[in-house]
This record gives sequence, structure tokens and C-alpha cells, in this order.
Amino acid sequence: MQTHLSEAAKHLARAEEAESILRACVHCGFCTATCPTYQLLGDELDGPRGRIYLIKQVLEGEPAGASTQQHLDRCLSCRNCESTCPSGVQYHNLLDIGRAVVERQVTRPLGQRLLREGLRAVVPHTAAFKALARTGQALRPLLPASLKAKLPAVLATPGERPPLRHARRILLLEGCVQQALSPRTNAAAARLLDRLGISVEPVAEAGCCGALDYHLDAQTQGLERARRNIDAWWPAIEAGAEAIVQTASGCGAFVRDYGHLLQHDPRYAGKAARVSALARDLVQVLQAEPVERLGVCAEQRLAFHCPCTLQHALKLGGAVEALLKRFGFHLTPVPDGHLCCGSAGTYSLTQPALARQLRDNRLDALESGGPGVIATANIGCQLHLGGAGRTPVRHWVEVVEAGLGGGAGGG
Repeated sequence: MQTHLSEAAKHLARAEEAESILRACVHCGFCTATCPTYQLLGDELDGPRGRIYLIKQVLEGEPAGASTQQHLDRCLSCRNCESTCPSGVQYHNLLDIGRAVVERQVTRPLGQRLLREGLRAVVPHTAAFKALARTGQALRPLLPASLKAKLPAVLATPGERPPLRHARRILLLEGCVQQALSPRTNAAAARLLDRLGISVEPVAEAGCCGALDYHLDAQTQGLERARRNIDAWWPAIEAGAEAIVQTASGCGAFVRDYGHLLQHDPRYAGKAARVSALARDLVQVLQAEPVERLGVCAEQRLAFHCPCTLQHALKLGGAVEALLKRFGFHLTPVPDGHLCCGSAGTYSLTQPALARQLRDNRLDALESGGPGVIATANIGCQLHLGGAGRTPVRHWVEVVEAGLGGGAGGG
């Protein structure tokens, strides 16, 4: 695609990257066929190709308006289009660049600003978010249905974690939302890894991965969170930690991108590249281990929802399913498993109508094989799908540990 950046766009920090991505697009339209929002809305501008044209126009000097912003906002950043693009267009990077430019040109309505700033003010701060979640739980009967759906019926306690006792050590990203609303996930992961002779080294200073800020119009703040995590992890990395593991694929996709996003930062480029190289989804660690010696789970019918970040961003589609089969689970078929559930970080809050449509479509597909439980690999998907109050939804590592009988085990 030919493009001629405006003089203002040429001075953007990522101008060359934007131009390179635009030129890679051959407008074939394969991306449109797999775009969830295009499937729902049937509008070219609500598909990747149309959004690319909108961003191109803005970078070439055309003024952006509220309509431009709305079409970009409606994108889930699911990256399904990248999986189907024959030209390897890095759409998500172009979207980040385009959104930042449009954000500087278009003033959002007050309601949108308050929602986004409120989410950024609370959610990444674990203590504040936990307190808010507890308050919400206490007031649950008074909450509107839309808010009730975002809170689990019961706020769980994480349970015990094994002590540091193995030579093999990994770091575990604790995250923000997951610590408050699904704290058993990382605890279950730590216990399962301990059974396999791997200890989880705690790093209290590491927090939110930065994705929430970055995708809510605050890219500078998101990258600051990335730098803080790098600083927090660095001593353990230098001491020989073999991986930085994420149990939430959404966080994992962003941590994997640290190296790219900070490549021009003279102080952090090298460290960020190292962190990205060490980043692993939990399944990547476990699939290389002799999990069969832990004992096979009693057969249970479950459906696996493969999050977009796991299959399209991390390219790990099928990995969890294969591991679950090694544990003895029976996986029910899931039609159109490549499609998004509509969670997409904060999308279910900023675009609730579209998110509900996508969720209900995904649940219909997931429940079509009659599973007893739906397993997933991302806290956002877990809460979004579970909020419908239909088939129970849990993180797959919790399902595995329950099937093995739980407990800390030996190494």
C-alpha cells in the first residue's frame, strides 16, 4: 500500500514502523473474513482493512473525528487478522500508533474519560482493587446486573504456596485483576510447578504488566509499569531465574512485547529484550516437563476456550489442549475456536453491547459439546465468560490441580 506520511507524522517516534506496516498491506481482505467485529457489524471500517485505511488517512494529514475514534475503539485487538494475513502485517502495532495519534486529536466525551481514568486509577493497583472488590461483594445485592456479572460469586482465598526449596527457579507475574478476583490461579500454578521440582521465587515489587494503561490511552504510563517490572525482576534474572511465567495470556502477550516497545530506550532496550526472551506462558513450562508422573486425572469432560492472546499473539493455539489430554481430560469440540469471546482487557466495560454478543456466541460454541466446565487461560476471558452465569469457567491450571487432588506435593 502506497503511503505518504504528513510532516507531523514523520516526526512520530514510530513513524518508520507505521510506514513499513502500511506498505506491507496489500488490501487482500483475508483479515476481514476472520474479524469478530466485522462479522457482527458488517461495516468495512469495523474490520482491519478499513481501520488500516483510517489510520493511513490520519497519518497522511487528514483530520480525525469521533467516528474515526469509534471505529478504532471497537477493535478488540484480538489479532485474529494477523493469524490470517498472508503478508505478515503487524496490525496491532499500527493500531497502537494510530490510536495514540487520534487520541491527541479527538476529545472524548466526559463519560468515556471518567470510565477510562477510573479503571486506570483503580485496577492496576492491587490493594485498592482488592478493597473495591470486597466492598462490591458486600454490596452485591444492591449492585446492577452489569456490575454483578463482573464479580465472582465468592472471592476466593489463594491457599498456601510451597517454600523455595528447588534449585530450578522461575519468576511468576502476579498481575493485578487476577490477584483480587482469582487468587487461586497463581497459587495452583506454584504448587503444580513445585511438584515438578521448580520453585516460584516471589518478587513483591513487580505488579501490573502495563497493558491496561497502555490500551486505555496512557501508553507512557503503561511503559513505565513495564520498566518497573523489569527493575523488580532484574536481580533474580541475574541470579539465574530460568523464566518469567505468566498464567494470564493477556499479560503474557504484553510482557513478550516489552522488547519491541522499549527497543529505542537506551537504558532499558537490552533488559527489555532479555525479559521478553525469558517470558513464558505457564503451558510452555509444563509441556516440557514429565507431567505424566504426577498421575492421570480422572476423566472429565471440559471445553477449552483458547484466548486470542494465547493463540494469535503468543502463537500457542493447541498447546493447552494437548497438555490437558496428557493429564487425561476429555476435551469437547469447540466450533470456531479462533474467535474472540469479547473480553479483550477492558473491552467488556468500554464496549459492553458488542462484548455481550461475542460472549454469548462463544458460550454457545463452547457449550455445544456438553462440557461440565469451561477452562481458559486468561483472567479477562474467565470473568467475562463466567459472568453470564451459565457453565462454570475456571483457569485450566486450577482444573488440573483439582483433578490431581491438590496439595503441595513433593519435588
